Amino acid sequence: MYLTCAVLLGFALDCLLGDPNTALHPACLIGRLVSLCEKLLRRVFPKTRGGETAAGVLLWLVVCGVSFALPFFALRWLHGRNFWLGFAAETLLCWLVLACRSLADAGKAVHAAIGKSLEDGRKAVAMYVGRDTAELDEAGVIKAAVETVAENTTDGVVAPLVFLLIGGAPLGLLYKAVNTLDSMVGYHNDKYEYFGKFSARMDDIFNFIPARLAAVCLLVAAGMLGLDNRNALRVFRRDRNGHKSPNAGQTESVCAGALHIQLGGDASYFGKPVKKASFGDPDRAVRRPDILQTCDLMRMASALALVLCTVVRLIVTWHPVV
Repeated sequence: MYLTCAVLLGFALDCLLGDPNTALHPACLIGRLVSLCEKLLRRVFPKTRGGETAAGVLLWLVVCGVSFALPFFALRWLHGRNFWLGFAAETLLCWLVLACRSLADAGKAVHAAIGKSLEDGRKAVAMYVGRDTAELDEAGVIKAAVETVAENTTDGVVAPLVFLLIGGAPLGLLYKAVNTLDSMVGYHNDKYEYFGKFSARMDDIFNFIPARLAAVCLLVAAGMLGLDNRNALRVFRRDRNGHKSPNAGQTESVCAGALHIQLGGDASYFGKPVKKASFGDPDRAVRRPDILQTCDLMRMASALALVLCTVVRLIVTWHPVV
């Protein structure tokens, strides 16, 4: 019950306050650790396929190990000193692991920016996506924002909730490290093809179940918000496995079907065109309000995931007593 309360309070704080803009945020600290370890490992290991692969595995083990061990022992020490001090620290870390409010704010920022000018929209969306944005038209900017909110429903909210309710803040921060590693080194390019391969694969494994849970929650949320959940289910069944990633297509396909738009398609990364699958049907052109509707879907799906995961946690906790 203690852990459930910490997660619930952390979720409430995230919804109310969002992520604090500080260099001491766990994501920032993990990112610095990744950069430091990458520099050291690239000096030590040979620049061969085997050497870079081994360095990438060691990078993942070190970063994830530190991200789990530090909060685990810190919380254990705090709990030993004072229950409420430990509880407050656990709640604070749960808040910092979740990103529901910041994800919605990101979508709103792109929505507002593109309302001013296309160039403002490109600059705004470039802060949240890995693709090249300089040549995107208005539809491309909108699609990029919608896809980001849809995909990060898993990474930013549902997956963290799952891991927080299983193992508390330490496991939640381990997941944060897994996700940060993938976003920093999990690229298919000359620099990271082998160095980042292990991080990318582990991110796929950690997100496999949460991505499908997020898709189910988005399907239910679509019906609750008056969107076309039947079409969302149809597109989900047809397109969910079209993405190279086993997880990204799960949520993107639901949002595309619910909104009756087409997402995905070819994009440019680091100046090179990349072939990507499409999700949904081009029943109509994308428009600015699609970003806000996707944010609404994400928030509703996040609330549903919170309820579902909490219920499962309580059932598992109380089952031995029953």
